[in-house]
Amino acid sequence: MGFLSKIFGKKNVAERKGEPGMVYIPDADEGMKWAIEKANLTLWYFEESLNQPKSDQSSFSIKVQILDGEISEHIWLTDPSFDESGNLFGVVGNVPVDVKTVKADQKIGVDRNYISDWMIIEQGRLIGGYTIRAIRDSIPDVDKAQFDESIGLYIDEGVDHFRTDFNTPEGAILSLEKAYNDQNLDAALACKDFYEEAKMMLSKLSMETDKEMIANTAEVLELSFINHIQEHGFPNFSDLQHAFPIREKIDDTHYTITEVCWFPDGGVSVEKLNTYKSASGWKVLGPVNEA
Repeated sequence: MGFLSKIFGKKNVAERKGEPGMVYIPDADEGMKWAIEKANLTLWYFEESLNQPKSDQSSFSIKVQILDGEISEHIWLTDPSFDESGNLFGVVGNVPVDVKTVKADQKIGVDRNYISDWMIIEQGRLIGGYTIRAIRDSIPDVDKAQFDESIGLYIDEGVDHFRTDFNTPEGAILSLEKAYNDQNLDAALACKDFYEEAKMMLSKLSMETDKEMIANTAEVLELSFINHIQEHGFPNFSDLQHAFPIREKIDDTHYTITEVCWFPDGGVSVEKLNTYKSASGWKVLGPVNEA
């Protein structure tokens, strides 16, 4: 795939004779660190799709970190495959810039712990490609259209495939939405932490609080949540596509998550949600109230 030779993940802009400029971002960049983490959290979807590709999926590629002594470089591999032990094999898709241990068009094997990104094209849309998005986010808005044109793709928020569980903030949000779709009130309540939500709400008020006040407020919040569903029904999140482009850390147990939902009729909604890491996993608190 031609545009792979145009995309790298390092530090600045470099040029090679006869080839396009390359945008580099350091691995320590927060946006790039999140991109690599996100790629690994959603890698299961890439593997399942690779094993049973859909008719509208193409251009399966995966990015890995290649080591050469103290030098390392992130390189895209085409024709990827995994063996029974989960080890990755693929063909080097671009000419390495820094490392000398591999070369373009060489088939190599890589430990899966060195995977830093993956991508699929679905109906002309980029799925995955999180380091590409991090690179794009780092350039001025006026240059983004030119960047898209240079790699031959229009890049939107995409579709993120986090597992629906309590191991990540995003998975907790998906779990709550699944409970809504299943019209399962107990499952929805299990996705919430009203005590923590009450603590967060009361902390914004200029008044002293104690455990009793927090517990009473939590009870009110839970009853309000139940009453709203009983009066208005469960929200419908079926047939939606989800993207989670931004994860903002408040502290080790509190993250703000931006969720983008794509509706079948083409509509889009964006919401910021507070999440909390409890002893039993991540929970969904209330939406972020921005001044």
